Amino acid sequence: MSIKVAVLGANGQLGQNLQKWHQENNPTGEWYFFSSADLNICSKEDLQKHFNSTSSFDYIINCAAYTEVDQAEFSKEKADEVNHIGVKNLIETFDSSKTILIHISTDFVFDGKINRPLTEKDTPNPINYYGLSKYKGEQEIRNNVKKHFILRTGWLYSSLGKNFLQTTKRLERNNTQLSMIYDQVGTPTHAEILIQAISKIMESKSEAYGIYHIANEGVASWYDFAYEILLSLKSNCKLNPILTENYPTPAKRPSYSVLDKSKFKNEFNVEFPHWKESLKGCFN
Repeated sequence: MSIKVAVLGANGQLGQNLQKWHQENNPTGEWYFFSSADLNICSKEDLQKHFNSTSSFDYIINCAAYTEVDQAEFSKEKADEVNHIGVKNLIETFDSSKTILIHISTDFVFDGKINRPLTEKDTPNPINYYGLSKYKGEQEIRNNVKKHFILRTGWLYSSLGKNFLQTTKRLERNNTQLSMIYDQVGTPTHAEILIQAISKIMESKSEAYGIYHIANEGVASWYDFAYEILLSLKSNCKLNPILTENYPTPAKRPSYSVLDKSKFKNEFNVEFPHWKESLKGCFN
């Protein structure tokens, strides 16, 4: 029996990559991609139009999010409207007895004070408003939707959309040297890793609902990530390591946000490649 899938936030980085993956792989089922212009999750009217009793979906993949981390400190209402209230609107609209929700969340729900890979059992404690708004969205889902998969990821990049890879490439073209933070640590994660996880959940028809951490393997600072990007570009641009305190931003970032992927790997019998491997693949 053919499945019916709705992707929300189709114009964001992950949404664009899902559309590309769909075109290249032609997975079974009916897929509907909604950009924020097609469907605004902040509007109950928009949601009711698409998720009424006659248009039941098997899966909703929610990639819709407010992701401007620094701007969220000044636009708290906007961040909350999308990442929290929008999620609340969504789960009040679709039929949660029939539809499985796959929701994308972030490593920024953690404060970065635990210096070991973070598991799903670790207690979130966001230190910026973006992380707080995403955590509030998670709580809405956990409290109100049984059939859900919350996929936390971080440092997401690809050849599409806005991300650290694209920013570094742009800066490299216009500068002879760059400074990058080397005391914030996480794992650069290619969008295809997250898409493979989403695909695995649907292919397996899994009912092992809950929160999962999804990322590449390995550990890196922003400096390490930029170093590998410049290496792949064969760039002569000089790279300088700097401390967080030398690059103040409106939003605080966790100093350590490496995610432990064991739960997903064991449940779905998969392995994730090292981040350097995926970065090379992205360039190729």
